[in-house]
Amino acid sequence: MALKTLPLSTDLPAAQGSFAFISLGCPKNTVDSERMLGKLAQDGFALQPDAAGADVVIVNTCGFIEPARQESLAVIREMLALKAQGKIGAVVVAGCLAERNQATLMDEVPGVDRILGVFGREEIAEAVQSLKPTRKVKDLTALDLFPPPPVRALDDTARLRITPRHFAYLKISEGCDRLCTYCAIPQMRGKHVSKSIEEILIEARELAADGVRELNLVAQDSTYYGLDLYGKTRLADLLKELNRVDGLEWIRLLYAYPEHVSDELIETLAKSHKIVPYIDIPLQHINDRILKRMVRRVDRAATETILHRLRKGIPNLAIRTTFIVGFPGETDAEFDELVQFAKDHHFERAGVFPYSFEPTTSSAKLDGHLPEEVKLARRDALMEAQQAVAFAWAARQIGTEADAIIDGPDPEFANHYRGRTTADAPEIDAAIRVKAKHLRPGDLVSVKVTAADGYDLVGRAIGAPR
Repeated sequence: MALKTLPLSTDLPAAQGSFAFISLGCPKNTVDSERMLGKLAQDGFALQPDAAGADVVIVNTCGFIEPARQESLAVIREMLALKAQGKIGAVVVAGCLAERNQATLMDEVPGVDRILGVFGREEIAEAVQSLKPTRKVKDLTALDLFPPPPVRALDDTARLRITPRHFAYLKISEGCDRLCTYCAIPQMRGKHVSKSIEEILIEARELAADGVRELNLVAQDSTYYGLDLYGKTRLADLLKELNRVDGLEWIRLLYAYPEHVSDELIETLAKSHKIVPYIDIPLQHINDRILKRMVRRVDRAATETILHRLRKGIPNLAIRTTFIVGFPGETDAEFDELVQFAKDHHFERAGVFPYSFEPTTSSAKLDGHLPEEVKLARRDALMEAQQAVAFAWAARQIGTEADAIIDGPDPEFANHYRGRTTADAPEIDAAIRVKAKHLRPGDLVSVKVTAADGYDLVGRAIGAPR
């Protein structure tokens, strides 16, 4: 779980007072945070970079798994301590933890002034205004701080972005119709609802006009996109339209459930010149019995067929995946099968997570829950195997040329910049250290790879940036 630090904006009016904002969790939560920031700014509140001295601090929380919830609670308690010292005026809690624990959160963190659920984000300015002594209590009772999940995806335009100017996340749908037994997302974010292609294009053009060059598409289940609106999945159609948006240079696809990876989608990924050869396709496991207990609806044979089609159809493809180890009932042999699978398929990027016991999910009722030390040992073993794969891939890039997008100066090396190749999504993947002069964040540059440094690459710029 990532904590976003926000830049100071000096051109916002302060008619309503000041606020600080802490954003936790995934890129989808980042989009929600940016929407709330935009609404607060439009309503006359002034953003400040530090909590101390703010009239209100808003914490947009993550509630996905227990470690994320504990981190969210720790941040809330830190803000409440500042409030007790008189350094901030009020604390507002929003997002997934508020949604999931709405009945108990006030008992867990007494002193919080307002809580808003995931879809209460549209009421953020009114909720903050209701904290003023001059506002009547009846104004708060008129607010719906925990509205039900919408039947249409919420509008994400007019955001005050907290990512660097040159990249952004665009949420193409909300919620999820999957029944994965370990996951509580549908309980917090509801059923899958897609934005229309027209709505997404409006947002993409707005982001491009704001300086975005790399657009990262996010959803709970991106390959399911459009089924609820159009009666069929239309991710390929959406990508073709986004490929025509002026100003965008890279388009990256995240969170692609494997079930709806069609030939049309593969061809679109391969032939659309702005779509980078990268796909995030969370697999979670490979053993058929474990996949069935997870209710993943894609078995090993189908998974390997999809991977083969992706590799064959998209040149120089980088695949990111995630795995869950220590799922209830996972045997030593089933774990060994997963490790060998990861070694055999040479995933360029992978994350490994120990199974998290979630009492409100159906996996909590399964037999065979494993000790925490076993889950952690399996995570470490799989990560060690994956590290060897990733290091070998990095070493093979030496001597090649790659396109890179520059994120900023390298903090450790003079005349070097930190960037990412098409194989690296922002905030989660590796980096490339580029020797060059006079580059700026967002520049696209060709790089000759000269060395590998673990997961990262090292190189020198070739020619002028684009």
